[in-house]
Amino acid sequence: MTPLRTLGTPPNAWAVDATIADLTRPSLPPQPITIPTATKTLRLDLAKAALLVIDMQNDFCHPDGWLAHIGVDVTPARSPIGPLQALLPALRSVGVPIIWVNWGNRPDLLNISAAQRHVYNPTGDGVGLGDPLPANGAPVLTVGSWAAAVVDELEPAPADIRVDKYRMSGFWDTPLDSILKNLGKTTLFFAGVNADQCVMATLQDANFLGYDCILFTDCTATTSPEFCWQATLYNVKQCFGFVTESGTVLTSIKKEKN
Repeated sequence: MTPLRTLGTPPNAWAVDATIADLTRPSLPPQPITIPTATKTLRLDLAKAALLVIDMQNDFCHPDGWLAHIGVDVTPARSPIGPLQALLPALRSVGVPIIWVNWGNRPDLLNISAAQRHVYNPTGDGVGLGDPLPANGAPVLTVGSWAAAVVDELEPAPADIRVDKYRMSGFWDTPLDSILKNLGKTTLFFAGVNADQCVMATLQDANFLGYDCILFTDCTATTSPEFCWQATLYNVKQCFGFVTESGTVLTSIKKEKN
């Protein structure tokens, strides 16, 4: 008997031939772990989890990037780099997808409104979206540019997934939700910058869409005032998900391997 052929990405895949379409979608082997968080102990399945790394890009985290150019101290935005360097290989080793959700605007900015452009260039005569950086000429947050690239210290692996976004939320006007559904992911870990802006907006939308949301405090940061960070943690714990450190997952992965 000729084996059925796979259509789609497991676990959201059919098996078909000329006469049969098997829609059972075999599940992925479970990888249960238990981790403590600030509010509850969680039991979760790594086979259903993905990590979203948001905006760890030169424009936000590099001293020659856009934020630094407009006078922001980017030191806090670089603090997730070390913890992520430890976390990413561990998650990859157990098959958890790494999804880089980054600003990557069209060069012509045709999908960016005047209101959005005003946020990043309120006087109209500064360096805003798509404008060249004085330090190296890279266009601000433009897809394919140095400005929009992930910082060198966190070079994505070939198997990682990249999603360009054009709003603070990584779900708005992007394929992120479709990608996660095809991968069968229902639990999302969150990392990146800025915690109170793009990370929070993406996490809120994830919650609204029915995903389980877990924020890694040591892999997330903001250049905003401290009260913005505290409000973010409060709101995640109170309304949108759970808060913990990445070390809780690293410890659980090590236990499962031993």
